[in-house]
Amino acid sequence: MQEKSKIKVGISIGDINGIGCEVVLKTFEDSRMLDFCTPVIFASNKTISQQKSDLKINIAFHGVQEASKAIDGKVNVVNVWKEIPQIEFGKATNKAGEFAIRSLKAAVKALKYNDIDLLVTAPINKKNIQSEHFSFPGHTDFLAEELEGESLMFMVSDELKVGLLTDHVAVKDIANSITPELIAAKVGIIENSLKMDFGIRKPKIALLGINPHSGDDGVIGKEDEEVLKPAIKELTDAGHLVYGPYAADSFFGSDSYKNFDAILAAYHDQGLIPFKTLAFGKGVNFTAGLSKVRTSPDHGTAYEIAGQGKADHSSFKEAVFTGLSIYKNRKEYRGLTENPLQKQRMKR
Repeated sequence: MQEKSKIKVGISIGDINGIGCEVVLKTFEDSRMLDFCTPVIFASNKTISQQKSDLKINIAFHGVQEASKAIDGKVNVVNVWKEIPQIEFGKATNKAGEFAIRSLKAAVKALKYNDIDLLVTAPINKKNIQSEHFSFPGHTDFLAEELEGESLMFMVSDELKVGLLTDHVAVKDIANSITPELIAAKVGIIENSLKMDFGIRKPKIALLGINPHSGDDGVIGKEDEEVLKPAIKELTDAGHLVYGPYAADSFFGSDSYKNFDAILAAYHDQGLIPFKTLAFGKGVNFTAGLSKVRTSPDHGTAYEIAGQGKADHSSFKEAVFTGLSIYKNRKEYRGLTENPLQKQRMKR
């Protein structure tokens, strides 16, 4: 009987002047990782060779022209470019941004055509990736356009899961961006993800208030009274286990988050500051709501230590394992829900 092929994990290399390549190579320097998956790195043989030499990382890899030719039991590198880009560790250059996007686009194309099973993205610099060919504030927005579904930035660890009502939105625009329709949509995405991707049958979700102390009954802003509370009531009346709004300042320090399967924060820093404080190094950025699985480590390019061999690869490794777990859970969920009547007949 032919052995089933392993799950192909596509990897976009991120900013070549940051720590992305380092954490990728350190993760798969441990050959035991190849027992769990087949890594497919989108870059070039020469770029990976230079990085492993500069960083003194002992890893063998296999060059392929396309992801469909990747071989199990090896670290595969898809040659996306023939040039030899200049690596300037610690510098945010336009060229580094250009190669980061070329890697990302090639990986996403392979994901769309099922040449890879899931995608793990190394960190990019949100400024130097901007060009006439790429005008997205980050991975999440680009993937939302390229892949089917409605995306949501979902920061996850074993003990804590935090989603965002608004992600890359300026603080001055947050209140106007939050509508009853947005709340219902984001709650729906988190609820479906918890069921399908994490195996939680009846998820409980907490919403954090928009204003300090959730507005103190309208004394500190009216958005919580006029937008959040009515939206939560409508959702609970419809049978969803949604609670709040909770004052964000004491919610995490009091361990209240442990009573819920996920928390929906009003804006980026309200959710990510406590998440990264409690789960840094073990946290993963997961783009929920899309037709394909994408994860990422919970850190950025870390230019200040790039090229020094100091980068901790634990979050990237967690991103790989989380992606594998979500992929398997989602496959099992679909198998159980696609045709339940037929499965019941088969069991009789």
